[in-house]
Amino acid sequence: MIDGLFKRHIDPLWESLSTPLVRIGMTPNQVTATGLLLVAATSLAYAIHGNALIFGVTLAFSFAFDALDGAVARRRDMCSRSGGYFDAMVDRYQELAVLAAIAYVNDAWALALLALSGGVFTSYAKARTAIEMPISNEAWPDLFERLERTIFLCVMLIIAGAVPASLVASSDVVIVGLALYSALAHITALQRTRRAVGMLRAAERDDA
Repeated sequence: MIDGLFKRHIDPLWESLSTPLVRIGMTPNQVTATGLLLVAATSLAYAIHGNALIFGVTLAFSFAFDALDGAVARRRDMCSRSGGYFDAMVDRYQELAVLAAIAYVNDAWALALLALSGGVFTSYAKARTAIEMPISNEAWPDLFERLERTIFLCVMLIIAGAVPASLVASSDVVIVGLALYSALAHITALQRTRRAVGMLRAAERDDA
């Protein structure tokens, strides 16, 4: 939703931040792959040290770096369908790495599975629609998309690590956060499914 509503304001910021990567000649796919390595490394580190605050901060940096691939593609005139596909697949693996690390540290496997499935269903709802009919990638301003999920996870972890243990345990904050994340993700999947069904029915009426 944020990306869809404020894209024209956000894109110039990403393009400005991508300047160092453009100067050293990185390709969009190299940025995407490096982003995956950064997210995987920070997730593995969290599984070892268990500090939610450190994970939240380093994860925010990793996700911010990963978000520069599109800006690099535009600035180097290297936008491609294969690159977009690669980026989408990497996004799913990043979510898996982050949620698996959170589940491991906080013993929250069931909630992590619900959270992951909500994101996957949200993505699949649009991907499956594209198989049935031509769609615009920009016309899906849904509640809890990839950017919102990313921001939520980082903020959740930072809060979990920053709140004094004398007030509430870090794991309790994470558990509540994951439950809310799961609910929002599945609500968004249903929201997107409802929109897709409406689009498909409209297309069927036009074909009739």
